[in-house]
Amino acid sequence: MSEPTNSPAVPHAKAATTGRPQGSEEPGHRRGPGKPGSPQPPEKPGSRRATEGAGVRGWGRDLALGLRFAVTGGRRGWVRTLLTAVGVGLGVAMLLIASSIPQMLQNRDDRADERRIAQQAFDKRSDSTFLFAKSDTIYREDAISGVLVQPDGDSAPAPPGLAKLPGPGEMGVSPGLAELLSSPEGALLKERLPYRISATIGDSGLTGPNELLYYAGSADLASSDAAGRADGFGAIKIKEPLDGVLLLIVLIAFIALLLPVAVFISTAVRFGGEQRDRRLAALRLVGADRSMAARIAAGESLGGALLGLAAGAGFFVLGRRWASSVTVWDIAAFSDDLSPHPALTLLIGAAVPTAAVLVTLFALRGVVIEPLGVVRNSTPRTRTVWWRVLMPLVGLALLMTQMGAVSVGSGPIDSLLIGAGALMVLVGITLLLPWLVEAVVRRLDGGPVSWQLAVRRLQLSSGTAARAISGIVVAAAGAIALQVLFSSVEGNYISPTGADTKRADLQVSAAARNGAEAWTRLDAYDEVRGVSDVIATVETHIVPHGSKSAGADGAPLTALTVGDCASLRQLAKLPSCEDGDVFTIRKYGDDDRYSYYPRAGESLTLGDGDDAAAHQRWRIPGDARQVQALTNPTGERSAGVLATRSAVDVSKLAGANPEAMVRLDRGVPDAEEHVRNAAARQDPLTRVQRLELNEEDSRLAGIRTGLFVGATATMALIAVSLLVSTLEQLRERRQLLAALIAFGTRRSTLCWSVLWQTAIPIALGLTLAVVGGMIFGQVLLLMVGTSPVDWLVWLPIAGVGAGLIALITLLSLPSLWRMMRPDGLRAE
Repeated sequence: MSEPTNSPAVPHAKAATTGRPQGSEEPGHRRGPGKPGSPQPPEKPGSRRATEGAGVRGWGRDLALGLRFAVTGGRRGWVRTLLTAVGVGLGVAMLLIASSIPQMLQNRDDRADERRIAQQAFDKRSDSTFLFAKSDTIYREDAISGVLVQPDGDSAPAPPGLAKLPGPGEMGVSPGLAELLSSPEGALLKERLPYRISATIGDSGLTGPNELLYYAGSADLASSDAAGRADGFGAIKIKEPLDGVLLLIVLIAFIALLLPVAVFISTAVRFGGEQRDRRLAALRLVGADRSMAARIAAGESLGGALLGLAAGAGFFVLGRRWASSVTVWDIAAFSDDLSPHPALTLLIGAAVPTAAVLVTLFALRGVVIEPLGVVRNSTPRTRTVWWRVLMPLVGLALLMTQMGAVSVGSGPIDSLLIGAGALMVLVGITLLLPWLVEAVVRRLDGGPVSWQLAVRRLQLSSGTAARAISGIVVAAAGAIALQVLFSSVEGNYISPTGADTKRADLQVSAAARNGAEAWTRLDAYDEVRGVSDVIATVETHIVPHGSKSAGADGAPLTALTVGDCASLRQLAKLPSCEDGDVFTIRKYGDDDRYSYYPRAGESLTLGDGDDAAAHQRWRIPGDARQVQALTNPTGERSAGVLATRSAVDVSKLAGANPEAMVRLDRGVPDAEEHVRNAAARQDPLTRVQRLELNEEDSRLAGIRTGLFVGATATMALIAVSLLVSTLEQLRERRQLLAALIAFGTRRSTLCWSVLWQTAIPIALGLTLAVVGGMIFGQVLLLMVGTSPVDWLVWLPIAGVGAGLIALITLLSLPSLWRMMRPDGLRAE
């Protein structure tokens, strides 16, 4: 077993052995026959008791003795055990949180279904029905869900989380929204929601503790075309299943995020190797054979793992308690949602101690344990590479069997086969790391003193250096492969909208009772703070006079758009324009959205609906010119007829819908919020939509958010684990550090030596992660039948990994400086 690396070594040291144990710290030291509580020495090799060690009783006895050593080794022993427990505990807590995610997502979906409005036919009014209309909004990038409600009778049901529907002018709000409205940051939002808070929505009505939601009472929904009628809540949404590519992304992400946790746990159970070796030598001296000593060492690791399980459960309980107050990438969870599946909890409880025993036995397979010492630093046998290369190759071969089996829109994938292949590839990359570090540092020589100290330490114990960074290497390799896949397929789930965000930022649309009200609403936006330009139009349906009404099936339908010349020039290519002009739109290509393209001189019927009294007859002037429509800022083309405001009177026309495309002055703070407030003052149901260049599939957006949350948690765990591992290594080498200072070594030299000891393995590890991750990513692309779009996706991930290591190294320098004091030469 190799020793920790984050401390320099005296050059050219060939072997280090420890002799007979001294002091009360060594558990195997005999304190006198018959002394109560002292461990009894094992029988000498060849005795009946020693030869029965291979049986179940022998294993149990030796593991139990190791458990005692884990908690009775004095102060240093307790420090070592606590470090192991903390390291394992962090990994266990992460695994418990991961096992809670499926149930957490299910609980969120269930609560969303329970509050979904069960809409019915609008004319089925009763004492137990209510009118409703969605009134969602956005406030400074935060999405706010809102519903206006109006009960038809006293028996109207209440949504989950509220005792009753709010009355006119009242609203029930989520705790997060109540906090925002009561803060100075929510002053503009309070203008938009001028209702009195009458109730707070309970947890049963929210998907998460930070959700922004309100139900507001209204008295005007009966006359609104945007309102519907419902008789309850609890409509189940038909969820669209993930296709093959999205399932593949989720599967690879799950493996890539959790495998570093397993790697860290396997590293944590090996803390304190040097002190344990002295005890093993003492046990051999009093008669234990090599197998018995290894089992006792495994029992000691088992003790740390069991304490780690308890610590992990404690960390999880603390994290669960404060889960609702922690938000990562706008995601938070209720404490009750973090409930690990019982089967997964049992699996974690069994796997961690078992892994601790197996890892320890595997680590001691090549260590020479003799009665007078443990040989640790002799020149190690060269690591074989063929079996390390074989595992990732087999994993890639398994993945290659699925070439062409995964595609956008395809059904379920072979999760077991793909998961096994991905796991073998990432584990294989981890197994290649010790060989790569050893092969490179063996050939390094020369340089300044700090470099020589670092290189010699790595040459003597490169395995520990590889273990310390294996977690971040496997995480980086998985993240690179995932990013290669994600960047190449996301174009299939993102479609361009055609919007021109240079000409307008917002689209505002609403319904008006008549044309006069429509113009009043549009003219108001010219006075709103932060508005630099408005394309204002009023639109209504038109049909040939004498044909079916505009709302009837089969009627030749098109639109009349009325606006000033400046607005109409944004909709069509006009040769000239003066107030009173009328233009007809010629058909553009094979555009079949409209069935009717009127010409000059035709008589039309204006207005919507079947009520003939609400319609208006109008004739297109004979001098109306035909023009070509342009793409407006929303990405659409107008059709039908364009008219200036004095050419047609729509003031009394029902079904005249106002629409404004607003360009904001980015120099005015909260310009968008002022527009939204102005729209809400006119009508709470006014729709204000931000123009975006692209439209993204909501499923892809959800997966991306989940990846960000998981990656943040994994990187935090890796950072803490690296810090704990580094401090543990420095603690074990404090005497050597103090001795080097006593012999005149400069402290700056030792600090640079520690930095080089970290930088060299990290450079090699990140190189391996980039190469392995890119190859892994290319195979995933072959599976989905696409090609890479960006060959430099590895740069940000490698940069994060290098920055994280640099940060941990800097954080460990104060501890290193403190351990280089002369009192570090004292020994118990």
